[in-house]
Amino acid sequence: MIYFYRNKKIKRFWNIIFPVLKNKYVLTLIIFFLWILLFDRNNLIERHRNLKKLHKLEKQKESYIERIQKNKKQLEELKSSNENLEKFAREQYFMKKEDEDIFIVIEEEM
Repeated sequence: MIYFYRNKKIKRFWNIIFPVLKNKYVLTLIIFFLWILLFDRNNLIERHRNLKKLHKLEKQKESYIERIQKNKKQLEELKSSNENLEKFAREQYFMKKEDEDIFIVIEEEM
């Protein structure tokens, strides 16, 4: 009984769809949309990949802008006084005066 009902439903579906698919314009439109969606250079898969890449690049852009702002602030501090410049040189590049010795202490994690 269920098989018959299902079969009858399928027949009704094909009786409606088949004449529409025989129309060359409808068939051409269907082929065109399939081509655009799946086979074109800008298909849905490529579009999705490009959107993911765009989001990744936007995040990188934000991080670079933050780093630029941080570096500009640090540059202004270094330009403001010689004490800041000397402190930076000692901390970052381990520079010293002629009569000084530098000891670098590395803390090991246990």
